[in-house]
Amino acid sequence: MTTTTTNHDKETIVMAIEVSNSNWLLGFSNGEKKSIRNVKAWDIEHFEKEVEKAKTKLKVDGKAIIHCCYEAGRDGFGIHRYLESVGIHNNVIDPSSIDRDRRWKHKKTDRIDVKKMIELQEMRYYMDNKKYRVVRVPSVEAEDERRLHRELDRLTKERTGHINRIKSLLVMHGIKVKSVQSLDIVEIRDWANNPLPPMLREEIVREQERLALVEKQIRTIRQKREQRIKHPENRSDEIVCRLLMLKSIGPQISWTLVKEFFGWRTFKNRKQVGSLAGLTGCPYNSGTMNHEQGISKAGNCQVRTLAIELAWLWLRWQPNSKLSKWYNERFGDSGDRLRRIGIVALARKLLVALWKYIEFGIVPDGAVFKTVAK
Repeated sequence: MTTTTTNHDKETIVMAIEVSNSNWLLGFSNGEKKSIRNVKAWDIEHFEKEVEKAKTKLKVDGKAIIHCCYEAGRDGFGIHRYLESVGIHNNVIDPSSIDRDRRWKHKKTDRIDVKKMIELQEMRYYMDNKKYRVVRVPSVEAEDERRLHRELDRLTKERTGHINRIKSLLVMHGIKVKSVQSLDIVEIRDWANNPLPPMLREEIVREQERLALVEKQIRTIRQKREQRIKHPENRSDEIVCRLLMLKSIGPQISWTLVKEFFGWRTFKNRKQVGSLAGLTGCPYNSGTMNHEQGISKAGNCQVRTLAIELAWLWLRWQPNSKLSKWYNERFGDSGDRLRRIGIVALARKLLVALWKYIEFGIVPDGAVFKTVAK
């Protein structure tokens, strides 16, 4: 790729990192020449030496400004925070925003990927052509606030897995039970009124022990969440309490929406709210073809799921609100399919209304608050 250089080439260098579990592939460019080096993951001393070597090889000033980027992934934002701490300006790239070869079979190597990111960095800083989207990096505190509900979700799925496993083991012997928590395996008899085989009993007992541990951890996390709601520790906890004042919103939905969505992000307009939740439309208009592809689903899937769940609850507990009346007038007499389509539209409108409520104190039209028992 031929890049138009500027008179700042001696003062600026672009850099890209292709991150993997064992190695980092480093790419450098001054707008004319490129250099690619390989270091072990998190080998800070070797990394800093390669950065200095790249400056010498590309003949840039030792105090040159470095603009770096890498793709968001499993490594999270630790690399970003390290780079910023040593004076390297970094962007975390949304991987889905990078153009890919659309052929069915195409070359895919770390070296090709880092070269592609270098080209994007050159276009961004030498030609002012922003060819990728940047991920918003949360603070350490905001990122840590997401641990509680994410662990709770994982434990809830694990509990379901243990319960289903115990029921599946029993149904092979013609035994159906509603609850497995207090099940006495010794008393259980199969379809022929015979005791269960010894190895099967031992396996079910071990499953019950793991299930009991998971349920204990779930109770601990929920108690901690309830304590934080009663005694808020920071601004996001206070926002959770404000959302809980509205009918139809419970602790699970309010906590997750705030910690994932409203608590640390800033939105400029309603379009950004809908876009981040992946609830914006995707039209396909080319030539004679003109149709909607549905919502983008490009945002936070957890928030999107909760917003749709909340929309159904809003219809039930806030029937006199303006949003509920809008939905019932437009989709109330329609079939199931159109009602499911309409609930997605209501979910987006509801997220925007809650953003205005949190940010500007504007209560959704016709919404009622919970009555507090004396």
